[in-house]
Amino acid sequence: MSEIDIALACVLLTVAVLVFIFGVKLDSSDAVPHRTKLDHLLERRDAIYENLRDLRFEHRAGKFSDQDYEEIKQSLEIEAARVLAEMDTLTGGAPTPATRQAASEKGRRS
Repeated sequence: MSEIDIALACVLLTVAVLVFIFGVKLDSSDAVPHRTKLDHLLERRDAIYENLRDLRFEHRAGKFSDQDYEEIKQSLEIEAARVLAEMDTLTGGAPTPATRQAASEKGRRS
């Protein structure tokens, strides 16, 4: 190989490296931390609890009848129980701090 061939190969290699470094576009999902199933369930649980608080407030404000309030409340509590059970399943049956708190709150209400 001549010196010109070696210089040309170096230039081409340099161009290829620069195109690779500056030409690759990051996808927006690359910057977002990946969420686990447990993260999704924690978010869902928090949303259900917030909905229960809002429901209680709106019932006290007179926006819901007692019957409607009880029906909606019961469906939200069932959904919360499903989410908590799935969280327990994901964590290997070991109760999470969230499920212990929910169990203690349920015991106080009874």
